[in-house]
Amino acid sequence: MKKWLMGLTMMSLAAGLIGCGDNSSSTGATTSVMDDGAGETATTLKYWTFVELHGQHFQSMLKKWNEANADRQIKLEVSVMPYDDMHNKLSIALQTGQGAPDISDIEVGKFPDFLNGTPQLESLNDVVEPHKASIVQSRLDLYTKDGTVYGLPTHVGAAVAFYNTEILESAGVDYKSIVTWDDYKKAGIQVYEKTGNYMGTADTSAGWQASMMLAQQGKDFTDDAGTPIVNSPEMIKGLSILKDLQKSNVIATVAGGQPDTEEAYGEFNTGKYASAMMPFWFMSRYVNYMPDLSGKIAIAPIPVIEKGMPTSYGGGGTGTVVTKQAKDVQLAKDFLAFAKLTLDANINIWNTLGFDPVNTEVWAMEDVTHNKDNKFVQYFQNNPFEVLNEIKDGINLIKSTPSSPTINNVINTTTFNEIFENDKDVTEALNEAQSEIEQQLK
Repeated sequence: MKKWLMGLTMMSLAAGLIGCGDNSSSTGATTSVMDDGAGETATTLKYWTFVELHGQHFQSMLKKWNEANADRQIKLEVSVMPYDDMHNKLSIALQTGQGAPDISDIEVGKFPDFLNGTPQLESLNDVVEPHKASIVQSRLDLYTKDGTVYGLPTHVGAAVAFYNTEILESAGVDYKSIVTWDDYKKAGIQVYEKTGNYMGTADTSAGWQASMMLAQQGKDFTDDAGTPIVNSPEMIKGLSILKDLQKSNVIATVAGGQPDTEEAYGEFNTGKYASAMMPFWFMSRYVNYMPDLSGKIAIAPIPVIEKGMPTSYGGGGTGTVVTKQAKDVQLAKDFLAFAKLTLDANINIWNTLGFDPVNTEVWAMEDVTHNKDNKFVQYFQNNPFEVLNEIKDGINLIKSTPSSPTINNVINTTTFNEIFENDKDVTEALNEAQSEIEQQLK
């Protein structure tokens, strides 16, 4: 357990991809005031997020906070904004010293931008300390600079395989027999020949699959110094495997460019693809957007290049911060820790959002993880936590660095399209990407 707790961290690879919650609104901001149980003397704290479900979680925790803290009650003014709008608005407010909320979400791919120079965010070290023994350390490391924790995580985001067993069984395939990518290829050829459906997707607008291939080989998009190395032998090998799967009609490009889009949900619902390799939080997408597949989806470890390789990595993430402009810094920090790190909070995160909790005490609570009334337990064929506990020692490291936004922009908007849409040679496409990234970072 200690090995993976120290080793796990991640990055969000899709420009504009919402890593650990429901999709943000594409329209303007919506603001509501939550006063659950708060008296007239309650302090109003402003909270910004790009994920509506995060606001719902905070509302649940607000009621419990106010019940337990009669002398420190809170009203929460929650503003839900589109992804780019919220991050841009927050950046301007912090730079100018005016207009920032007390508390805000920051998506992990954007987080390095908010740590440049002197962060205009409050240290959370004091409120983290009481919970540190049970929290996945590397999830805190994502939001840490020079030993100071500036953001609190929402989930682990362990990547797993989601299999449509109805399609597989009709083709005579048992998902439990799939261990390596060679196994996956054989199964996918069989699925395509017998059903006309594809085994999985060839993603063109997100780096989930590339992260998966690098993590299995113990590599990253950057070296230890944070310098981009997207044309590494391991990256070439991983994408070459995926390209071979595409040429064999095992995987195919998907509407929206990757599984976590509204267009892709429709294609999964109709059975066009028999599997998705995505972080644990993708369970919520099935439950909320693919109801026709209820009872048909099984969860399993992701196939590996060679037996014995790590089977997962952490994908997506949101760090919640307290800004320097908070009207009552300690109150905001204490409430944030209560809402994100406590055992009760992490049980609620699982029950409400379907995320894998960063407080690992929850993982062993069978009454919580196997609760038959839980909508996620009901939806999937097998219990999600049984798989999570199976892979916990094989969740590998993919970093988020200051160069990550540039890497993401190049490979997610150009490189993957060149390879999977335009059939460009993998090595050539990655060499061009490396040159472009280096040029942009000069």
